[in-house]
This record gives sequence, structure tokens and C-alpha cells, in this order.
Amino acid sequence: MLGALLSVALWAYTPSLPAEMLKTRYANEDSKFIDIGGAQTHVRDQGNPDGIPLVLIHGSGGSLHVWEGWTYELRSKRRLISVDLPGHGLTGAWPRGAYTVEAYADFIEVLLDTLKIERVALAGHSLGGAVAWTFAARWPDRVTQIILVDAAGENREAALPTRFARLPVVGDIGIHFKPEIWVRRKLGQAYADPAMVTDERVKRTAELQRFPGNREATLQRARTQEPLDPAPLKKLVVPTLILWGAKDRWVPVSDAFRFESDIKGSKVQIFDQLGHDPMEEDPRATAASVDAFLTATTTRSVSQPLSAIQPNTDHLAGTHQ
Repeated sequence: MLGALLSVALWAYTPSLPAEMLKTRYANEDSKFIDIGGAQTHVRDQGNPDGIPLVLIHGSGGSLHVWEGWTYELRSKRRLISVDLPGHGLTGAWPRGAYTVEAYADFIEVLLDTLKIERVALAGHSLGGAVAWTFAARWPDRVTQIILVDAAGENREAALPTRFARLPVVGDIGIHFKPEIWVRRKLGQAYADPAMVTDERVKRTAELQRFPGNREATLQRARTQEPLDPAPLKKLVVPTLILWGAKDRWVPVSDAFRFESDIKGSKVQIFDQLGHDPMEEDPRATAASVDAFLTATTTRSVSQPLSAIQPNTDHLAGTHQ
């Protein structure tokens, strides 16, 4: 029995993959690696450079690849900035060592300062939605519009994997097991259409989780993220579009209407046949809604650069040198 358990453990164990190999495999000609608060951050700045800057923030366990459909659909009109958050994709760990929603909001601030962008529209999916509205609540003068896509933040109980990760020893061991099996299961739950769970998508998602530092960051986030206080939502006055897949198995569609109730003047659009990742399942329809919303709510240019500003990274500095 001991030998069998050892065999299973050896089969299940997967080390991190070389960073340069993954960058070669999953970066493209639009990819840049920029120092943001000490993290060599994977950023793509695409589309119309004279268009409205729209920053795209992915969810937990995701990467900027989830926005490729939108960048294709919107590139002729919009400036599209997608980013791998610290602990995700090709960015990896960062010196601050914090991976909460609040820390990610700070990260977006420094990203904008580094790119010399004063005001933007923000689109966030799932965890990224919580980052978007948290940023808007903290720095309302820097946000012109918000798009929340199956967003987190309405005080839901932590998911089962998160509760397991918080267990001593269990989480520390579990993050090093083969990710492909549970990634395939997770994606099967995320999409309403099973055809979306392709071998290519499973492989990319699983391999990016093995980028050095990403799995440790996931564990750190699970153990340090406190429940979000939705009270700041009631103070938002920025135009907000709430997009939701009616077949979302993780965040119920009722949360879309809770956001609508909390955010004054917000608009909800439900996609009946889509799941938790509607921007991937139907990029054309969802991007069309985004384009119409941005066009209708834009009142002035938001692409003017910050004047004589230097990125302020002091509040991102951690104890690690």
C-alpha cells in the first residue's frame, strides 16, 4: 500500500515549468514585459492607439488570453490593454507578496502610471471584476466606465477548492499535484458549451499555472483574501455595464441584479446561453454590447497622458529584496 501511495504521489507531482519556455509558447508579437512594482508583467497594448483605453482584468486562475476574442472584435475602435495579474499567466510572483483584490487594485494603479494613462475604462471578469470596482471606488477620478463580467464581490461563501487550500498542509501539498485533471473539470463547469473545453485550452491553462510562483501565489491568495465589503458599490457614480451568463454555475445570475441594485444607474445584460466566461464563449455578441455601451457613455477623451508623473511604487514594495 505504501508503494502504491508513493507511485501515485510521484505520478501526481508536477514541478514548475521554465519561465522562458512558457514565454516562448504563450507570448506573441504584441506581448511586452514591463516592470510594474517589481514584477516583470506580461502586458499587451493593442488596437487603435487613438481609441478609448480599455483595461481588461482577468479572473482567478486566468490570464490575458481570455480577452483575445474581445481584442479581435474591438481593435479597430479601442485601445485594449490586457495584463497578466501577479501570480497569473506569464507574470509570476511579485516583491510585495500580496495577491488580494485590494493589492491588485494597487497594482492596476501603478500599471496606469507606468503606461502614463490618466483615465480609463475598466473591464473585469470574476475576480477581475472585483478588482475593477475596488479600483473605481478608490480612485473614481481615474475611471470613465466599468464593465463587470460575471463579477465577484457580493459576499459569497468561498468556493470548495479555496476552503481546501486554507487547510494546513493540505493546501501546501495540493498545489504541486497535476493541474490538468482539475483544470479540465474547472473549465467544464465554467463554460456552458462543452466544446469550449479543448485540449489546447486545457494545456495552456494548466501550464500557465505552473509558471514559477503562480501556484504559491494562488495558495497565498486563498489564505489571505478576506470577504469583500460591497458597501463601496453604493457610492459608485461611474457608468457601469453588468454582463452575465445565465448558465453561470459559480456565480449565480441573481448577483448581476444585486450589482445593479447597488450601483446607481448601472445596466444589466444577460446572455441566456452562456456560462461563467461569456466573453470567451461569444466574443462577438458580448464585445458588441461593450462597444455600444462605451460609445453611448463616452463624453470626453480619456487617453491624455499624465503630465510629468513618475510611477509611484512605494506602496507596492514588500519586505523581500
